[in-house]
Amino acid sequence: MDKNNSKAWLYLLPAMIFLGVFMIYPLFDVIIYSVEEGYNFASQTYFGIGDYNFAYVLRDTYFLQALKNTFILVIITVPLSTGIALLISVGINSITKLRDFYQTVFFLPYVTNTLAVGLVFMILFKKTPYSDGFVNLLITTAGGTTVDFIDGPYWAKMFVMCFYTVWVVLPFKILILTSALASVNPDYYKAARVDGTSKLRIFTRITLPMISPMIFYLVITGFIGAFKAYSDVVAIFGTNLNAAGMNTIVGYVYDMLYGDSGGYPSFAAAAALILFAIVLTITCINLLISNKNTHYA
Repeated sequence: MDKNNSKAWLYLLPAMIFLGVFMIYPLFDVIIYSVEEGYNFASQTYFGIGDYNFAYVLRDTYFLQALKNTFILVIITVPLSTGIALLISVGINSITKLRDFYQTVFFLPYVTNTLAVGLVFMILFKKTPYSDGFVNLLITTAGGTTVDFIDGPYWAKMFVMCFYTVWVVLPFKILILTSALASVNPDYYKAARVDGTSKLRIFTRITLPMISPMIFYLVITGFIGAFKAYSDVVAIFGTNLNAAGMNTIVGYVYDMLYGDSGGYPSFAAAAALILFAIVLTITCINLLISNKNTHYA
C-alpha cells in the first residue's frame, strides 16, 4: 500500500510543481504586493504595510466604474445566454435530420478569434463619416433614428457589449446542453407520453432536472468568465477603456500594471484580490444553491 501511495504522489508531482509555480506562488505574491504601501517598482521598496491600497482602489472612480460595468455585464449576459442556449439546444435536439450539421453551425463562432469577432461587431455598430453602420441602417429602415453605439450614450455601448458577450459564449453552452439533452434516458419520455403528460410538464419535470448539473456548471463558469472580461471590450471600444467609460475590473488591473496609469502593482494586486473575493463569494453561493436544486441521476 505504501509503495502504491509513493507511486501516486510521484505521478502527481509534475502537476503539483506546475500548480505551485504558476498558481499558488503568484497568489501569495499578489497578497504581499497588495499590503505593501507606497511600493516602488523600480527600486523594489515600500514604506509600510497596511490596507491603504484597498482603500485607494475602493475610492477610485475608475475602479467603481469598472465594477459597475462588470456587474451589469454579468447580471445580464449569464442568465440570458444560458436561457437562449437552452432554447436552441432543445430545438436542435428535437431535429432528427441534420442535427449534427446545425450543432456544427452553432459551434463555429466558438473557434473564431475573439478579437476578430469584436472587430466585426465594431464595424456593424460603428458610425463613420461615410456610413452609419449596418445596424443603424436596419433601424432607419424600420423607421427609427440612428444611435452611436460605439461612442454614444452609455446604454448603447453596454447593449453592444452584452450582445457581443452573449454571441461569443453561446456556442460553448449550446454544445454542452445539446450533449446533456442527448444523454437523458428516453425511457422517461416514453413513460410520460404514455401517461398523457404535456410537453411543458415533460420539459419542467424531466428535462430540466436531468440536465440541471450542466446548467449549474454553465452558470458558474459563465459568472467566472464574465467577471474576467477584458479582451472582448478592447476589441470593440479600443484600449482607452476609461475614456470610453467601458472598463472592466480585469481592464483596471491591466491599466494599473501596464496602461496609461501603469507602474502601480500594489493597486493592481489589491484590485485583483477584490475581484478574487467577489468571484469566490458568488461561486460559493452558486454551489450552495446547486447542491439543493441539482438532480444527479
